[in-house]
Amino acid sequence: MIPLAEFKQFTEQQPAFKVLKPWWDVLAEYLTVAMLMIGVFGCTLQVTQDKIICLPSHELRENLSEAPCQQLLPRGVSEEMGGLREVSGLKNNLDLQQYSFINQLCYETALHWYAKYFPYLVVIHTLIFMVCTSFWFKFPGTSSKIEHFISILGKCFDSPWTTRALSEVSGENHKGATAGRATATMEASAGPGKASEGEKEKVLVEPEKVVTEPPAVTLLDKKEGEQAKALFEKVKKFRVHVEEGDILYTMYIRQTVLKVCKFFAILVYNLVYVEKISFLVACRVETSEVTGYASFCCNHTKAHLFSKLAFCYISFVCVYGLTCLYTLYWLFHRPLKEYSFRSVREETGMGDIPDVKNDFAFMLHLIDQYDSLYSKRFAVFLSEVSESRLKQLNLNHEWTPEKLRQKLQRNARGQLELALCMLPGLPDTVFELSEVEALRLEAICDITFPPGLSQLVNLQELSLLHSPARLPFSLQIFLRDRLKVIRVKCEELREVPLWVFGLRGLEELHLEGLFPPELARAATLESLRELKQLKVLSLRSNASKVPASVTDVAGHLQRLSLHNDGARLLALNSLKKLAVLRELELVACGLERIPHAIFSLGALQELDLKDNHLRSIEEILSFQHCRKLVTLRLWHNQIAYVPEHVRKLRGLEQLYLSHNKLETLPSQLGMCSGLRLLDISHNGLRSLPPELGLLQNLQHLALSYNALEALPDELFFCRKLRTLLLGYNHLSQLSPQVGALRALSRLELKGNRLEGLPEELGNCAGLKKAGLLVEDTLYEGLPAEVREKLEEE
Repeated sequence: MIPLAEFKQFTEQQPAFKVLKPWWDVLAEYLTVAMLMIGVFGCTLQVTQDKIICLPSHELRENLSEAPCQQLLPRGVSEEMGGLREVSGLKNNLDLQQYSFINQLCYETALHWYAKYFPYLVVIHTLIFMVCTSFWFKFPGTSSKIEHFISILGKCFDSPWTTRALSEVSGENHKGATAGRATATMEASAGPGKASEGEKEKVLVEPEKVVTEPPAVTLLDKKEGEQAKALFEKVKKFRVHVEEGDILYTMYIRQTVLKVCKFFAILVYNLVYVEKISFLVACRVETSEVTGYASFCCNHTKAHLFSKLAFCYISFVCVYGLTCLYTLYWLFHRPLKEYSFRSVREETGMGDIPDVKNDFAFMLHLIDQYDSLYSKRFAVFLSEVSESRLKQLNLNHEWTPEKLRQKLQRNARGQLELALCMLPGLPDTVFELSEVEALRLEAICDITFPPGLSQLVNLQELSLLHSPARLPFSLQIFLRDRLKVIRVKCEELREVPLWVFGLRGLEELHLEGLFPPELARAATLESLRELKQLKVLSLRSNASKVPASVTDVAGHLQRLSLHNDGARLLALNSLKKLAVLRELELVACGLERIPHAIFSLGALQELDLKDNHLRSIEEILSFQHCRKLVTLRLWHNQIAYVPEHVRKLRGLEQLYLSHNKLETLPSQLGMCSGLRLLDISHNGLRSLPPELGLLQNLQHLALSYNALEALPDELFFCRKLRTLLLGYNHLSQLSPQVGALRALSRLELKGNRLEGLPEELGNCAGLKKAGLLVEDTLYEGLPAEVREKLEEE
């Protein structure tokens, strides 16, 4: 007896694979089990019982017909029984061994092969059907994809995020309808009479039953949120991998075609040979020398049962074949290599769910045959909107209000600032910090400000650094008069949000980004006409000229900063219209001379021409027209000399000439009597003119990183000097007259060739040890009483 469990391995699959088995595959599986039982039953009978029983024929050889058992066929029952009684009276003189020999010999030679091997054929064909059905679950090229898909599908189906996402969408979709039904029910209830309080409550609660999931299920903890986030990544990678080919679709078609061909072959030969299963079999064997007989009449003991099993088997095969034909029809009558989520998009409201193709589409079609709910829940993890909602939820879990408050700091303006960098999104918890005055967002992609932004009632400054942001119109109204400072940094200036140029209460606008090559020459910037209160405009780009829209704010703009990153600024005529401009920065604009348009700015107080290519500043004479100019920064250029008419700048208070190529200074510089700060460090000066001693208002003098070998004694006539930087020169001694600088609080002497320090340093009442930058050995060489004075608190 062969146990049926021995064949289990041919059909055994993981239970989860059932979702990829449509109804026809399930029916075919049951049919194969039935056919297998027929085969196993037939094989069991074949093995355990006698196959054939033979008796010798007593007819004479010359009278023997071609069918020696013809006389036993059921033509007449009486004749048949009479004939049998007559033969049974004869003695055959054969022993048991001879009968066994004849039975075996006739079974092998006389019985038709179909009658002999029918049960084995049934088992073999059924096993082939089983292999064909489950082959794609076992083949390495397909089984790995199927297992991966089933694993992800199960996680998507059971994920709490799926339930939450569908519940939220369902609530949004049915909100209007629910309200309508509730109103209608209330009116209907109030018609006959006034409803009781309990009835009213029931009416209001009843429509909420359309939400299939209880509210408690929609709550996600941090761990579940992280798992859902990882699941989104898995789905993305799996989709890219599976959509590349169609091996699953091709393999399923091939095994179905093979089953159809197998069905037709089995049906044809079974219908042809089923009649060969006969109850009586004539046997002629040359065994007369052994047994004395050459003709035998044999009885196939299981012929009747096998014939019935054969007809049952053929019936099952026909049904099985019809399922295979239907499968082929299903495979070819519709495009199974494309799958549309249109119905899911309409039902859930997630309009960004993409359609899929190839093997991914085919597996989803199979899933729909099992349960379309799987596709619907799986689609949640294909939606970018759903993913963004999940990221937002995870962000809110991670960035609690308490954690955000720990990041609050005072910025340079003294405002309470919250800075967030490189986050996957903007946490909603940010808007619970109503005390925030400045919000700095850096490298945060696709920001959409929620209505909660209106809770930041103290917000005055907003920085968007590589963080594109969308602002609903209602919030634009909220920020329009409230926001004072905004900073936007992006790859190209055309990425600057348009709502920025509608903030009419804005006082400072800082933009950083490049003009596209085709727009760099025109330097077109959005209109600034709405910015009626703009006072500061900073633009860091690659413009070839001053943007024309700058003139839109000419009547109230007080500070303009253009940083060109080395690109040459050619046209500056627009500057002439900035009548009230007080501060102008033209940094790294490739200027070789001071632009003449600057001399028309009568209200100009500060000018910065840092990092240009200035070699000559002969035009400095024209600065006398800028009567309010107090600060002039010409640092980080290639200036080789200062012209003598620098003396005309008597109102100048700060002059920066560091990082140039100066070797001498004109004596007329001492006539700039208003100078309070003079920075000529990082040059090649070897000496200083004595006329510098005339700068009686000088408080800060920077001479570091030059080649000075000595200082004129007249320099120490500058009694108001507080900072004197002499580091990294070639000084061999420091004049004792340094003691006359009573106000001196900072003195740098490092990097020189000094052998000692004058003890007159003790007379500098404002100088302390912390303000004296010198080598330790030189400091230790000072008298003890001098060191004590310097170390006094």
